[in-house]
Amino acid sequence: MDSGTDSVKESVKESVANSARDAAARKTIVITGAGSGFGALSARALARAGHTVYAAMRDTGGRNAARVAEAEAYAAEHAVDLRTVELDVLSQESADAAIATVLAEAGGPDVLVHNAGHMVTGPTEAFTPAELAAVYDTNVLGTQRVNRAALPHLRAQGHGLLLWVGSTSTRGGTPPYLAPYFAAKAAMDALAVSYAAELARFGIETTIVVPGAFTSGTNHFASGGHPSEQTVLPAYEEHYAGLMDQVAGRLAALTPPDADVSLVADALVDVVDTPYGKRPFRVHVDPADDGSQEVSLVADRVRAEFLTRIGLADLLSPVARKGTA
Repeated sequence: MDSGTDSVKESVKESVANSARDAAARKTIVITGAGSGFGALSARALARAGHTVYAAMRDTGGRNAARVAEAEAYAAEHAVDLRTVELDVLSQESADAAIATVLAEAGGPDVLVHNAGHMVTGPTEAFTPAELAAVYDTNVLGTQRVNRAALPHLRAQGHGLLLWVGSTSTRGGTPPYLAPYFAAKAAMDALAVSYAAELARFGIETTIVVPGAFTSGTNHFASGGHPSEQTVLPAYEEHYAGLMDQVAGRLAALTPPDADVSLVADALVDVVDTPYGKRPFRVHVDPADDGSQEVSLVADRVRAEFLTRIGLADLLSPVARKGTA
């Protein structure tokens, strides 16, 4: 056999090996709240990175039909595998159906991105308990519904990744008039931390991506809710006149001019593309630097040291039982 034939064979073998590696690197990803903001940007960035991405959103046949069409157009224009799926995080039936669709179509998911969230602004006293519960329902219980739908599959396959989109408000600066949202994000962070240990022996990894206050490029503030009861607002306006506008303006002033919300999407792509076992537990994307990273370093170190002290250090580093994630 001549050297030319040998060269062709080696080239074919290398091509097959590269294709296999590429296939192994591709993930099937479900990202909640992907109709706009961080979610839509991240879905597109992850698809551009070569993954199969399901941009999950509610009411895909109604108010979000235009966003579904935009995602389809983006996928066609950029030749990426970006899909949409109906998923209302307020409904367990909807979460179950969405994951069933992803399993049937793609055999996944490999990665869950908990991004869906809702912000409200106003004096804390003005919100009824039911209104606080509604914020908690979206930001916290929504993640639980999606986990309960998807974790049986991830546990069975022996690997996977939960990616939680948190907030620097959990441990950093907390300006007033955002308490219901901050409280819900803190609860979600606590849930993510506990899940990390409880899923480690199933080979499932956890990363918490922690965005700071991006006052432009998302519709968090514009689409945020307000208290329905107005009776106490005049008293607060007397002493805190224009406070919410002041907070938004001062947060914007702290943010460097080159800070863009796409940094959050880039961080999610970096985490997904990091090899299994090397992914960080927490990643901050906080151009304004409100102190969250400094506090989190201490909190996460204390957690690691405590689990080690009580003989559970293995829960800090999941090991895939089958394949890689």
